[in-house]
Amino acid sequence: MAAVEHSEGLAPAAEAEGVRRRDFINVAAVSFAGVGGAALLYPLINQMNPSADVLALAQIDVDLSQIQPGQAIKTIFRKQPLFVRNLTPQEMQAANAVPISELRDPQTLAERTKEGHSNWLITMGVCTHLGCVPLGAGPGENRGEFGGYFCPCHGSHYDTAARIRKGPAPTNLAVPEYEFTTDTAVRVG
Repeated sequence: MAAVEHSEGLAPAAEAEGVRRRDFINVAAVSFAGVGGAALLYPLINQMNPSADVLALAQIDVDLSQIQPGQAIKTIFRKQPLFVRNLTPQEMQAANAVPISELRDPQTLAERTKEGHSNWLITMGVCTHLGCVPLGAGPGENRGEFGGYFCPCHGSHYDTAARIRKGPAPTNLAVPEYEFTTDTAVRVG
């Protein structure tokens, strides 16, 4: 009888050891699958990061010293056109004379420029209607009825503060984040 009791006593221990082995195999298989899944997902997720050429354009510095009053330049910021305009006193006066109640997207010139640098208007050069590039930054280009920018695609007219005044565009030209690093240099982005 004693031998039978002894073998019965071993059976639960062997059974418990089998459960532990099975648990280990399950945990190992799930861990292996998790590591494999992460290895497969990494390239998919990593390809959504900005490319090196976009990261290189995350910030740009613009030299303002060569831009005369009344002149605008076009440059590229994050693969999109950027307009930098040196407003004349007459252009600033015209922008400030417009009643805010007449504007579709009400903003003052002061809200669109930096304090102490109200003559520098920096906007993205992308029409807010369907993404065309407005005219008015180059010499001799059509500036529209309000002396700012004109989008030739669908006829949106912007004033000297790049605010929408006429046409299908719903909002003003966007003003990106920027700061003046010196009196003649600005960092956009």
